[in-house]
Amino acid sequence: MTDVDLFQANRSALFGVAYRMLGSATDAEDVLQDAWLRFSSAGPANLRSAKAYLTTIVTRLCLDRLKSARATREEYVGPWLPEPVATDDRREPERSLAQAESVTLAFMVLLETLSPEERAVFLLREVFDYEYDEIAGMLEMTTANCRQLFHRAKARLAERKPRFRATLDEKRPLVERFVRAFSEGSEEELTSVLAADVGFWSDGGGKVLAARRPLFGREQVVNLLLGIRRTAPAAGVQLEAVTIDIAEVNGELALVLRVAGRLDGIYVTTVEDGEITAIRVVRNPDKLTYIDRQLTRH
Repeated sequence: MTDVDLFQANRSALFGVAYRMLGSATDAEDVLQDAWLRFSSAGPANLRSAKAYLTTIVTRLCLDRLKSARATREEYVGPWLPEPVATDDRREPERSLAQAESVTLAFMVLLETLSPEERAVFLLREVFDYEYDEIAGMLEMTTANCRQLFHRAKARLAERKPRFRATLDEKRPLVERFVRAFSEGSEEELTSVLAADVGFWSDGGGKVLAARRPLFGREQVVNLLLGIRRTAPAAGVQLEAVTIDIAEVNGELALVLRVAGRLDGIYVTTVEDGEITAIRVVRNPDKLTYIDRQLTRH
């Protein structure tokens, strides 16, 4: 196998590691490009495991980026959400239960509460199933330290970790009702599909209009959604130019909202026990480029 073949054979798994580490598909692609340059120019001739070697390169590059990105995240305008990616089977081949759960926006926001090293150890062990001694070699630390970091990370995440019981097919009718209610501006129908304590996060990055802080509670979220529809014409958006489709994004069902064909926002829904319990909206145009390419490729 040539270096190119080895790298391509592992590309999807490497992207999965980098994306979960960084919360950005664009940055993950940059890391993979850097990893390829390092691998092609200095990769050992006889590798016991090309995948483990490449994962080591990618993980270390991600750690460097995470440490330098902390200050930028702290200065971010409004709520920060990961860059969304399309994850249906045609576009994203890695589909184990742990991988599917760990790619949700809710879970990736939780990962932000971990230190870069805790994040790396947790993902490599829990999601990608590496042994502790392998992870220790990748991160240049002791196996005992890896175990300690893992258990600390798992304990921190356990209480707030989302649980998704229903399948996407089971959730789809509810999300379709939400789309109709949002499109028609039906207060009654919106109220019927949202949980009493529903949360709403909107990431505009200070570049487009978005709520500067999270909202909680059915009444507040319904009023906001109705307000978005009501004020659209004043913002130069003609409602007849708006299209809403449903796609699988980060392992959940999402509304893909376009205005005159241009991607305007991704509304990712979390459905639990027959209600929409969270809506996470990504409108920052810098975070829509990657998924727009994914969605229009097919």
